[in-house]
Amino acid sequence: AALKEFKKKLDDAGFSISALSCHGDPLHPDPAISKAHQEVSRKTILLAEKLGVPVVIDFSGCPGDSDDAKYPNWVTAAWPPHFPQLLAWQWEKKVAPYWIEHAKFAADHGVKIAIEMHPGFVVYSPETLLKLRSIAGPNVGCNYDPSHMFWQGIDPIAAIRVLGDAIFHVHAKDTQIYPANLPKTGVLDTKSYTDERNRAWIFRTCGYGHGEDWWREFVSTLRMYGYDYVLSVEHEDSLMSPEEGLTKAVQFLNSIVIREKPGVAYWA
Repeated sequence: AALKEFKKKLDDAGFSISALSCHGDPLHPDPAISKAHQEVSRKTILLAEKLGVPVVIDFSGCPGDSDDAKYPNWVTAAWPPHFPQLLAWQWEKKVAPYWIEHAKFAADHGVKIAIEMHPGFVVYSPETLLKLRSIAGPNVGCNYDPSHMFWQGIDPIAAIRVLGDAIFHVHAKDTQIYPANLPKTGVLDTKSYTDERNRAWIFRTCGYGHGEDWWREFVSTLRMYGYDYVLSVEHEDSLMSPEEGLTKAVQFLNSIVIREKPGVAYWA
């Protein structure tokens, strides 16, 4: 009864839920953390099934360097040789077993899993996302957030062509790169996000990192590759309040979003 009432409230208000989020670390080497996050993910999938929400968003997680590790170990280099050895162990012993089983669980309940590619976890790029998808199956795709591509030096529009139908959900969030600081810090900047003056980059409201022309091409390329779902505004702009950031992002994107189905290409 409560579920039915909740759905009615959404319908009456003209709202729909595009996805449920349970961003966690299901592969954290501390069992207390990983098991708790795995359980939240399972419950979120079950809730999505009940609500009729087709997508659940999560992180891939990051294991440690052994079964006895206390903290995750994100491998970012091919040398010294213990790094690729560790990476192979992580994927074979931790990543693949969990995600094969969890992807099947989600598929059995009619829910797709959208992994947000985020540095610090084993899936952080189109290549690593497609690697996980090749292991866990087509029920695993991505929550595509261009902001995380920008600061890694990945062209987010070009990456759409790489990801194709693996894009299940999209975050509308921008990034501003500061050339004055980048030569000093590089892209792996660990300073606080609120230390804007000294960081190499920060997250911005749509339009404040890249202009209208860029966003027009972004949504056009998404459509070209079959994406016909939401642009979900994610506010993480430390220079604006959530209210102002959300308002400005919606106003900016409102004239850019393509709403209608394409017509017959009579000239083709």
